[in-house]
Amino acid sequence: MQGLQKLLVVGVFLIIVYNLGAALWYMYNKQGDEKRTVNALTRRIAVSVGLILVIAVLLYTGVLESHGIRVGR
Repeated sequence: MQGLQKLLVVGVFLIIVYNLGAALWYMYNKQGDEKRTVNALTRRIAVSVGLILVIAVLLYTGVLESHGIRVGR
């Protein structure tokens, strides 16, 4: 099960990087209007926030475990 979780996180991360690259491509090549760049950046932010929320819920429910670094000592 952990392998599937890692693949899911890596897949979502690749989607985030793709959207960032698409926004850069649209901005650099001036294809179309600015709306395509803004939409790509909006998708990147939405997917990033979604990934953070999913990881937080998985940590809270115990499905995902932290690696054991203690804060403060």
